[in-house]
Amino acid sequence: MARRIAIVEDEHAIRENYVSALSRYGYEVNGYPSRTTALQAFANRLPDLVIIDVGLGDEAEGGFELCREIRSQSRALPIIFLTARDSDLDVISGLRLGADDYLTKDISLQHLLARVVALFRRIEALRSPDPDSTTLEEGDLILELESMSSKWRGRPVQLTVTEFWMVHTLARFPGHVKTRDQLMDDANVVVDASTITSHIKRIRKKFLAVDDEFDEIETVHGAGYRWRPD
Repeated sequence: MARRIAIVEDEHAIRENYVSALSRYGYEVNGYPSRTTALQAFANRLPDLVIIDVGLGDEAEGGFELCREIRSQSRALPIIFLTARDSDLDVISGLRLGADDYLTKDISLQHLLARVVALFRRIEALRSPDPDSTTLEEGDLILELESMSSKWRGRPVQLTVTEFWMVHTLARFPGHVKTRDQLMDDANVVVDASTITSHIKRIRKKFLAVDDEFDEIETVHGAGYRWRPD
């Protein structure tokens, strides 16, 4: 069955261009001009991945609001922002709301396709692990790969696909320093160092929300990050 992609973009020509281009690669693609029309469609069935512009018609930050609403329905649904807005504040805002990627519209179609394929590959890898490794337990952390759920000291921590993969990469090798480049490779993302830092900050914040003494993710200055060994 073809993967279902939703593109939420208010400019008709741009929206139809992406719908047509991604459809040629075998995806089932639907375009929506506004946050309202997208939410109406998603109420019946969520797609497998969503690509969102930040500005949607009269809503200057409608894409951010849509991302927030989608995340309230699904923590694991992959979300990509594809927008002309490239300020650091916008990028950080998008990531904080739970987006898995933030791209600008000057990227090539091949680059966009690579990011889409990478996100789907990560989902498959997490949902189809080796039979003997469906659960990762490291100290008070439990990661269930098949359901992409995580718990810390028995309490659920709601992580996105990207966040889950980064925690899994760190926790699999406690005490081993993972550089930002290694985290990008393991998570199948291609972003700059500041974006990796934003992801790590958001992950820490989510664990701190369930345990204000959480300090398992260490920053090794000049090198990267590691999961503190027991």
